[in-house]
Amino acid sequence: MGAPTGAPTASSGSRRDDLSTTAVRAEAPSRRAVAWSAPTRLAAALSGTPALIIKIAFLAVVNAIAVYAATVLADDEKWAPLAVLAVVTAAIDVIYLWPGLARLLPLKFLIPGTIFLVAFQIIPVGYTINVGFTNYSTGHLFSKSEAITAIQKTTLEQPADAKTYTMTPAKKDGDLVLILRDDADGKWYVGTEEGLEALPPDAVQETAGLVSAVEGYAVVKGPELLRIDRELAAYTVPTEGAKAIRPEGLGQALELEPTLRYDARTDRFVRISDGKVFTDNQRGSFVSADGRELEPGWKTYVGGRNFRRVVDDPLIRDPFLRVLLWTVVFAACAVVLSFFLGLFLAITLDRKMRFQRLYRSALVIPYAVPSFLTLLVWQGLLNDEFGIVNRTFGLDVPWLFDPWWARLSVVLVSVWLTFPYFFLVSLGALQSIPGELVEAARVDGAGAWQVFRKITLPLLLVAVAPLMIASFAFNFNNFNNIYLLTAGGPASEDQSVAGATDILISYTYKLAFESGKGNDYGLASAISIFIFFIVASISALAFWRSRTLENIR
Repeated sequence: MGAPTGAPTASSGSRRDDLSTTAVRAEAPSRRAVAWSAPTRLAAALSGTPALIIKIAFLAVVNAIAVYAATVLADDEKWAPLAVLAVVTAAIDVIYLWPGLARLLPLKFLIPGTIFLVAFQIIPVGYTINVGFTNYSTGHLFSKSEAITAIQKTTLEQPADAKTYTMTPAKKDGDLVLILRDDADGKWYVGTEEGLEALPPDAVQETAGLVSAVEGYAVVKGPELLRIDRELAAYTVPTEGAKAIRPEGLGQALELEPTLRYDARTDRFVRISDGKVFTDNQRGSFVSADGRELEPGWKTYVGGRNFRRVVDDPLIRDPFLRVLLWTVVFAACAVVLSFFLGLFLAITLDRKMRFQRLYRSALVIPYAVPSFLTLLVWQGLLNDEFGIVNRTFGLDVPWLFDPWWARLSVVLVSVWLTFPYFFLVSLGALQSIPGELVEAARVDGAGAWQVFRKITLPLLLVAVAPLMIASFAFNFNNFNNIYLLTAGGPASEDQSVAGATDILISYTYKLAFESGKGNDYGLASAISIFIFFIVASISALAFWRSRTLENIR
């Protein structure tokens, strides 16, 4: 008998299930479409006219910055950079605004990254190379014309019949001027960098013997006087006969006369008193026949002189070689010890055990905490007087104040900061090694050490070796670990700038900014170039040697 009319049948139930399944499947893409519709709607809303407005606003900001930079370059007469700036700005405007140039579409995405690459990589590298071939250092910071002017100012001396003035600093239109009263006749003058001008007596108001106001000028008073002391010290007012008035303190000024005369035709200085000649030595200084040098000098190109100093000058060569040797030892020890400690912990925690996740998380903490904080904490922990390490274990070890202990401390702290990185890398690499290889080796009778040496370590190095090379290059220039922990100290026995724990990068920093004889930017830049070639050579050799690992599969 047939089924009663209206009664559900197996086939009708199946059809309903199919329809239900189809509806669910249709609903899922619909939900996904709704989920993805917000970004799509946002992109659509920002297309067309809104996108054009945003683009124009962005380019307006770019062009405004370019115009400001152009005015600065023009004031400094930097015509080549100004031309490059103009061409690049025009090219950016064309690429982003011209709709008909479809071929330029890839450039819209390449230009931002290219600009940052040039600004933060190529220009600094090029500038460093350029400075390495100059004498840019303390005493050689100016151009030649600026150095000549500075020498003329600094060699002024007070003659026997020099005039003296009571001085009051003032400003006009933001520029510093000197209100002067001749102590001999009481006449008033205003002194500028252009010369001396007379002032009518009624233009000056005095209170209790001090100048309180000057018509047309704003008298400098109170704390502002202290803020202009350096500007005052370098301020001179030219007068007749090549003489000049120079402030002496905040309330007095003296008329001085030159002791040297510059002859622009022969490009030399002549001392007025005895005719002694100072000529350009082609290294940025005026020097006399007996070797006396006028200061300041000027910045100029000296060829490979800085590089030759590193090779020929024992005062630079010996500390450089000592620091280079320690840099290689430090970087190698930090990488090798960190790798094997991280690998040991990775192998240990690769097995099933209680609290495994807790242990793994705890071992990552040194890597998660900012390194500069960790280094400062370790600096306190290792202090020989009140450090917790010596106090806890009853030790009297000069961790940071003895050359050898300081080197050991630097290595140990670097290992503390680096081993979590190799722990994470090794743990991931271990889990990617096929278990069949290990089982097959054990079936063949291989022990734990043989399995590790013949299978685990070679396969691990395939992934880890490039990272070890990169870590070596990083530690080779690990300025923070050295400077924040020991500042390169303790001082070395040869009394050079380089301390016992200085590596090349911290040694270079000291030459540039902390040398007791001044800042030698040219020599520091030359050593930076040496560092680049040393690291590049070591890295290239290490990558070449590690190519044999590519055959391990």
